[in-house]
Formats: sequence, C-alpha cells, structure tokens
Amino acid sequence: MNNKIEKILNSDYIISFGSFLAQDNEEVKEAIIQTIAKKNAEFIYMHPIDNIDLKVYYSQLIKYEVGSEEGIASLLLETFATSPSSKIQGYLEDLDIGYISAESSAGEEEFEEAKEKSEEKTSKSLLVGRDITTHERAENIVKILAAIKKYTDLDVICLDEKTQKAVDSCEDENLEEVEELDSYNGTVVYTIFDEENCQKLVGSQSFARIAKIQNKDEVYLNFNGQKVKKEFIINEDLYGTVALCPIETDNISFLAENYRYKQVRIEKA
Repeated sequence: MNNKIEKILNSDYIISFGSFLAQDNEEVKEAIIQTIAKKNAEFIYMHPIDNIDLKVYYSQLIKYEVGSEEGIASLLLETFATSPSSKIQGYLEDLDIGYISAESSAGEEEFEEAKEKSEEKTSKSLLVGRDITTHERAENIVKILAAIKKYTDLDVICLDEKTQKAVDSCEDENLEEVEELDSYNGTVVYTIFDEENCQKLVGSQSFARIAKIQNKDEVYLNFNGQKVKKEFIINEDLYGTVALCPIETDNISFLAENYRYKQVRIEKA
C-alpha cells in the first residue's frame, strides 16, 4: 500500500480539491469510500464539476469557478490556519475575502461549514489534484499549500508527485496576492485520462445548447489554431457548462498541455 493511500485510510476528515476524482485516481476514490464506511469520515468535495460517482459519499460540495484554484487555496488557508507566522498573518489580513468569494463563486459560509465539520475530527487530510499542477499560478498555489501544511491541522496530500515534493520542500512564505480571475465563458472542456472513450466529448444538455450541437454529433474542438475531432455524447448525470474530454495518457495534442480546462470553439464536422 502506498503512503498516500495509507494516509487517506487513516483520515476521518478529507477535503478533495482540484481533482475530478472518479476519473483521476480510482484507487484514491476507493480509499475515500472505504474510510467513510469504516471511520465515518467526513468528505468535502471541491471542484467546478459535480461528480455523480461521489454524490452519495460527500457531505458537502463546494463548487467553484474554473480557474479560481489560487483563490480557493487562499480561502482554505484563511479558514484553517492557526498561529501562523507574522508573514502569513499579514498575507491573510490583506486578503480581500469578499472579492475572492464572489469571483470564485464559493461563499465564506461554505468554508465556515467545512471548518465546523472538522471540529470533532482528529486526522484531517487535504487531497490536492492535478488541476493545481497545471494551473498557470501553480508556483504561488504551492506556496499557499505549503503554508496550509505548516499552519493548519490538514495533512496536504498531492496526487501529483512533483507537486508533493514542491509543497514538502517549500519554505518561501512570500505569498503573492491572488491574481484576478480569467473568465471561462462559452464552451469549456476538461481533460481526463480515459483510453476507452478518447474519441468522445461528454457533456450536459446545457453544454449542448450553448455549443448548438446534439447527441452523437461529430464535432471539431478548435483551440489556438489547432483542432481535434470528437463525437459528442450527452450524459444526463452531468450538469453545468463544462464538458469532459477524455484523452489517452500519451496524448501530445493541445488537450494534454498546460491547464486542464480549455475554452474551445466547437463546430460540427
């Protein structure tokens, strides 16, 4: 059993942040389900896309805007920090909580509720997914996560090994101000690794309406002068306007580069 799975199994409070868990790591998902059953663990799921596979397991969903992970990380630090250094305290005092909450669509009361759920728990974990690793503000997010690890009772567990090493070794407390959020309007896709369905694009009825496409349409995803052909499939269990875009693990197209969310132009093939 690897160390990350062991930590999850020993937790009685888990926040999942920046990972569409069902597709990102089946082993981690199963470990969370197991610890919920055995230890009555509290599970908070934080992501822009609700996850039907986890709905019966999480006790709270904090749904935030695509791209706002830096702001969400700062809100987690502000919520859970105890006895931070003067440098981190200064950063927290300067945070515009109202602005970040409004921009990220994650209310202060949601974080207060998450904090309340943690109060009777003894082994708490913050599970950090690959959305953070590929974020353009990843460097500052890593510094915020390092502060969370140091000044809260949350054990920071990163699914990506490189990010874990960066968090574990980070001693830089010069946290930068949360950058203004880019808007992801229109048709946005989220890449997941799924060899079996890599020719498909899976979205909700809402996504289909915005993209002006229908179930089983052949479509092109256009991004920065590049295009990829997919078959669009409506999934009634998906909500919102972000579609899932399965790719192979060795994919070298624009879909596998940089941030996992892409604002694309969709045209029928």
